Parts: sequence; C-alpha cells; structure tokens
Amino acid sequence: MRESSNPVMRGVVRDNQTGPAGFGAGAAAAGQGAMWNQYGQQTDPYTRPAPPVSRQLTIDDVVTKTAMTLGVLAISAIAAYFLVDSNEALATPLMLVGALGGLALVLVATFGRKQDNPAIVLAYALLEGLFVGSISFVFANWMVSGDTSAGALIGQAVLGTFGVFFGMLVVYKVGAIRVTPRFTRMLFAGMIGVIVLMLGNLVIGFFNGGEGFGLRDGGPLAIIFSLVCIALAAFSFLLDFDAADRLIRAGAPERAAWGVALGLTVTLVWLYVEILRLLSYFNSE
Repeated sequence: MRESSNPVMRGVVRDNQTGPAGFGAGAAAAGQGAMWNQYGQQTDPYTRPAPPVSRQLTIDDVVTKTAMTLGVLAISAIAAYFLVDSNEALATPLMLVGALGGLALVLVATFGRKQDNPAIVLAYALLEGLFVGSISFVFANWMVSGDTSAGALIGQAVLGTFGVFFGMLVVYKVGAIRVTPRFTRMLFAGMIGVIVLMLGNLVIGFFNGGEGFGLRDGGPLAIIFSLVCIALAAFSFLLDFDAADRLIRAGAPERAAWGVALGLTVTLVWLYVEILRLLSYFNSE
C-alpha cells in the first residue's frame, strides 16, 4: 500500500499499513531457534508473549474520534470568542498561543509519529480552538462594516465549511475525482506554492506598511488568492478520505482513528479560516 501524501496522515498510514498480516512475520521469527520443554512443546526462551491485538479500525471509530476532536475545538473556540468579547486586548495573545501551540503539536505529531496519541490530538484541538475563536471575533467585528452581524458571518463560514466537507465526501464516494499519485503531487505542489506566497507576502509586508503583495488586503488579488486556498483545502479532504479508507482496508488498529481525526481537523480549520476571510472581504466597508 502506497504511503499517504498528506503530511499529517503520512506516519499513521506508514506505521499501520502492515495490518493483521504483520503478526505472521513475528510468529515465524519466534519459531527460529525454538526449544522443546518437558511436555514436548516447542518453546523459545528468548521471546516474550505477543501483546494482545487491538480491535481493527472501522468507519465508526473515525467518525467518533473526529466528532470528539471537533467538539473540543468548538468549546474552546466559543470560550475564546467570549473572552475576547469581554476584553479585546486578549485577541492577539489568544491567536498567537493557539496558532503557534497548535502548529507545534502538529509538528510533534507528524515528525514524532504520534498522530494516534489522543492527548496530542485533543490538546491540538484545544489550542486551535483559541485561535479559531479569537480570529473569528477579529474578522466578524473588526474587519467588516458595522451593519454586518458577526453571528451571521460566522454562521455562514461554518455552513460553508461543512458544506464543502460533505460535498467533497460525495465526490470521493462516487469516484468523480480519483486520488492518484499524480493528483497528490499536483495538490502538494499547489500547497507549497501557497505557503511560499504567504511567507513572501508576510516578509514584504514588513517593508511596505503591511500590504505585501496585496494577497490579504481585500482587493481582487486577495479574493482570487482566497479562492485558490479554499480550493486547495477542499481537495485536501480527498487525501484525508483516501488515507482513512486505506487504513480501514489494511486492518489498522482502532487507535489510528485519532490520526485521521487530526488530519481532518487541520484541513477543516484551514478551510474555515479562508472562507471567513473571504466573507469578510465582501462585507468590509
């Protein structure tokens, strides 16, 4: 089974791709150098009893773990929103703590192969909720016209996010777009390009009053850039669905559902923020 192209999910697929067949190799190795005990049974004094095998991953596990992760994120986001509403000076600190803390945990999970660690996944959801709640307040209250309802704007972003999610799920299920190596390479190249442009826009912004290349100023170029980001985030769901599907077929342990939940949550947060940003452009003064 080929390795996942999703950086967050890659370790989960690689570490669990052997499935139940992997246990046969351990049994064969145990047979080498075996001895006979007093009852005429073959034994090996240098091997330990095999640990109990966990239950295999199912789609219900993926749904449950993803719902738990999103529940923690939603509660944290709501709390952060009302904290900023009561004291607007908390907006920047909460965004920084949430964004940097969430990024750090994703890096630890990805490079440390701990995507299936529930403590890391739920901690990420908690920190990312601080970021989502505070940035939602900023976009809905500071960057739009006064006659625009903050609740309506956030509600539209949430509906749009889950609308895209379920739409891409249908696209994946009916096979309208197949997740091939070429598709994943193209998508990965697009993500790298977007990241490079974001970093370049940030650096240039330090020297021209924060305008950068104009990718986040609400103009026509900013709208096009946001649409490109939304499209990339939407297609990223196909990689998440494909990774989950292959893990289930490979007979991965049910603990791997946490890694799937992490990958889906990362994509959902990115999509939500981009949709919210785009809506703020259309409702700005």
